[in-house]
Amino acid sequence: MAVVRLSGPGALQIAAKLAGRGRSPPRGWRDRSAQLTTLLCPQSGEALDRSVVTIFLGPGSYTGEDVVEISTHGGYAIPKSVVEACVTLGARRAEAGEFTARAYLNGKFDLTQAEAVADLVSARSAKGRAVALHQIERGLGERIAALREEVVGLGALLVHHIDFPGEDDAPTPIAEIAARAGEVADAMDRLLATAPVGEALREGALTVLAGRPNTGKSSLFNALIGTERAIVTEEPGTTRDALEALVEIDGLPFRLVDTAGLRSGGAGRVERIGIEVARRYLAGADVVLYCREAGRSTTEDEESFLAEVGAPVVRLCTKAELGGGRCVCGDGAIAVSTVSGEGLSALRERLCELVFGGVVESCNEVPVVTRARQARHLATAHAEVGALGRALGAGVPPEVASAHLKTAESALEEILGVVSTEDVLDRVFGDFCIGK
Repeated sequence: MAVVRLSGPGALQIAAKLAGRGRSPPRGWRDRSAQLTTLLCPQSGEALDRSVVTIFLGPGSYTGEDVVEISTHGGYAIPKSVVEACVTLGARRAEAGEFTARAYLNGKFDLTQAEAVADLVSARSAKGRAVALHQIERGLGERIAALREEVVGLGALLVHHIDFPGEDDAPTPIAEIAARAGEVADAMDRLLATAPVGEALREGALTVLAGRPNTGKSSLFNALIGTERAIVTEEPGTTRDALEALVEIDGLPFRLVDTAGLRSGGAGRVERIGIEVARRYLAGADVVLYCREAGRSTTEDEESFLAEVGAPVVRLCTKAELGGGRCVCGDGAIAVSTVSGEGLSALRERLCELVFGGVVESCNEVPVVTRARQARHLATAHAEVGALGRALGAGVPPEVASAHLKTAESALEEILGVVSTEDVLDRVFGDFCIGK
């Protein structure tokens, strides 16, 4: 099945012509009614398809306008012919994300909800889908709106001090207002802390397998993704490029990358290029799985390398079936075997905890910031409210310190889309598919 969607003032009239009913919609086409209808070619009058036509009258529709959804048989030729017929009758092809953009412009969504629609469509995991659905229900939007009200409330508390400076009987002392500002800044900080998790949910947490050659990285890569993607041999240096695959672990998305083994000598030109690629992946990793054979401790050079890695490192003793499952190094490493499956469950659990923690489970209480745009404006608001509290605490006059509030309020309004420029909207909706 395919769905052709029309939205706008002429949607009903175009659908009526397509059904051969003249310019006026038939009597049976009521709000939220579905009719089995033969669609006709505008030029020849021949039948294009026998389709279900569903009517949604504005403002109760998705876009807030009159909407018609035509459910055709699937494939390529039939939907294409129906779209071409609609264009012939006066419609035009939608821009990317235009249906959701119209919903936003008609007040059906705030901007966080509109972005959540795109996140839902492109969700890479069950948890990513759940977070996107929560955002559509205004999980994040309501929290941002509440923070904006807190900022407005701080301004209201400062009004008396600005209008009646020097009086001792102000309803709320300056010290208390400064403390309230600190509490609001802390609430923003907690929300801002979810941004890395939000990005990982959308894109998949970049998880890089690293270690010396022939330490079982490729075998572990294959075991985690559940298929033989990487070549596995006894010869060191088999992997000479980065292999990447998306894997879902306990409903969470991970971008797993198998990289060339790290060594300083003995590598050929192609392998050296692979090692440089591996180092670039390591520089941007969310978490690193460092592999060494069971029964062998890390060398001083390896410890120096691990100390320089910016991401959390999970140490693994691979080929545990050869070493009896014992890790002699005592550094918290997990013994794993791709032959017996030993340690793989513990590894998956450690990965989920390291990258996502408990944030996803508590997303109904603490919504997740999923976009760099949201995080940028929230960081601005956080900085300004924090600056207000510090300024008041340092004795800066209220009328001067209050300037921070306007910037903070504007930043929060940008997140919700209360004040959004056309360039911002183009960036937000430009990544949508046409049908949304």
